[in-house]
Amino acid sequence: MSVTQTPRLIRLSPDGTAAAIEREVAVECPVAIEVDGFGYAVMMMTPERLEDFATGFLLTERLVDKPADILAIEPFAAEAGWIVRVTLAGHLRGRMQDRVRHRTSDTSCGLCGLSGLEQIARPVTARPPAPQVSVATLFAALAGLRGHQPLNARTGAVHAAVACDARGGVMAGAEDVGRHNALDKLVGALAHIDADHADFILVTSRISYEMVDKALVAGVGLLVGISAPTSLAIDHARAHGLTLIALARADAMLVAHDPHGRFAAA
Repeated sequence: MSVTQTPRLIRLSPDGTAAAIEREVAVECPVAIEVDGFGYAVMMMTPERLEDFATGFLLTERLVDKPADILAIEPFAAEAGWIVRVTLAGHLRGRMQDRVRHRTSDTSCGLCGLSGLEQIARPVTARPPAPQVSVATLFAALAGLRGHQPLNARTGAVHAAVACDARGGVMAGAEDVGRHNALDKLVGALAHIDADHADFILVTSRISYEMVDKALVAGVGLLVGISAPTSLAIDHARAHGLTLIALARADAMLVAHDPHGRFAAA
C-alpha cells in the first residue's frame, strides 16, 4: 500500500518568482474498523501497518485484554480507502456490542464517540513501573528521534511514536498522520513482538488525555512529548502513577508529573 503521493506543486519565492516542483506528500485516507461484523470506527490515517494499528486500537479501546483475544485481522483495500475486519474471541463479543450501542460518532479519538461523560473514566488495570531512565538518555533519545522518522523525512507531515528501553535503545517505532494512530500502531507493535515493557515512549505531539491513556494501557512508566500537556493529561497521569515529561527540546524538558521522584529538583 502506498503511503506517499507526488503531486505537482508551485514553489513561491520572496522575490515573486514561481517554479513548478514535485514533492512527496503523506497519504491520508479513511480506514474503517469492523469488529465481528459491526462497523466500530472510521479513522483518517496513514494506510500502513494496519495489523499493528488494529491490535493497538483494540487494546487501548479496551475491546480486548490481550493480543490473543484477537482471532483474525484482515485489511483490504476498498474504493474509498481501507477496511480492517477483526474477529474477536467469542467471550468478548458482548463487550464490543455494548460499546457500539454507546458510540455516537466515529472519529480518530477513542473518546469522542462516547455518549456519556462517565464512560471517559475507563479502567486502568495496573500502575506502571517506575522509570529507570537517566536524564542523559532522554536527551540522547530525543536527539536520535529523526532517525526513526523516515516517512516524516520525506513528507514533513506525520507524527511518530517510539518506544525505548532504559538505555535508550529503540524497541519499536511507528508513524502516522494522526498522533493517536501512531501511538496505537506502536502499542500494537509492542504487543506483536511480545516484548517486555518499554521504559519510556517518546511522541512528536502534544500530550492529551488519550495519549496518556494509551501509554498506560501499554504498561509504560514514562511518556515524553515534544509539545505541551493538557490539564486532563496531567490529572490522568497523577491518578495512575505515570511519569510525564513534556515540551522536550534539545536544551530543556518540562517534568509535568514525577510520582517516583526520579527527576526531583535540587
